[in-house]
Amino acid sequence: MNKRPHYNWPMSPEIERRLGSSYGAQRAIAADGQVLLILHAPPRPGQPRDHEVFLRLPAEGNAARWMYEGQDGGQRELMRLLDDYVKILEQLEARHERAQTASELFTIIGPCIPLARAASNMQAALQAARDAAPDDQGLIDQRDRAVEISRGFELLLADTRMELDYRLALAAEEQTRATQEVTLAQRKLNVIAALTFPLMAIGAALGMNLHSGIEDVQGWVFWAVIAAGGMLGLMIKRWVGGPSVREALISPPVAASKGISGKPRR
Repeated sequence: MNKRPHYNWPMSPEIERRLGSSYGAQRAIAADGQVLLILHAPPRPGQPRDHEVFLRLPAEGNAARWMYEGQDGGQRELMRLLDDYVKILEQLEARHERAQTASELFTIIGPCIPLARAASNMQAALQAARDAAPDDQGLIDQRDRAVEISRGFELLLADTRMELDYRLALAAEEQTRATQEVTLAQRKLNVIAALTFPLMAIGAALGMNLHSGIEDVQGWVFWAVIAAGGMLGLMIKRWVGGPSVREALISPPVAASKGISGKPRR
């Protein structure tokens, strides 16, 4: 856990007493007319969370004074923080549109889970700040924007999970169909073996040198028998392994169609 830095700004002692050694979770703390807004930067895999700390001082004239980590320009920095979330959301949505495999979908779900959680907590913190300063119109606008960001991440995560589940179900269905086709082909081969095995066993036991009466026929009869046997073999091959069996054996599972929901997320 990162140790809480101390900034050079006129923060209320009451707010100071409510803070620990770290700024901790995203939240809003109000006291003595001030509002301390603690937010998190977009989380990065394997990195500790970065705090973005804002302090709203009581209004002096027409507008309240917003500070960011001891400096002025808090409203500008708050807009920049929300822009960072929007940029990451747009990047993940673009990757989702290009995703063709389950592994590519997994690479979207991984970072999207902490981002969706952080965006939801950011929305709750801005709502708490909005309740503490109900007359701050700029804060209302940023709260509404945070709502849209949180909703965008939730929908993206739900769509990605749904598409991944669809792909897995489709792959399982294709595998089941392939197994059924192979089982059918094996059953047909067993039928052929049952019909030919007695003949082959008798031929092996008694030999095949018996006189059949066609030993002295013309040579073209031999080639005709060979051709007939080849045609019979092709017919059996077609019967045993039809197009559906061949497709089940050599074709990969059909990819899930993109855009299951078919609706924009925001």
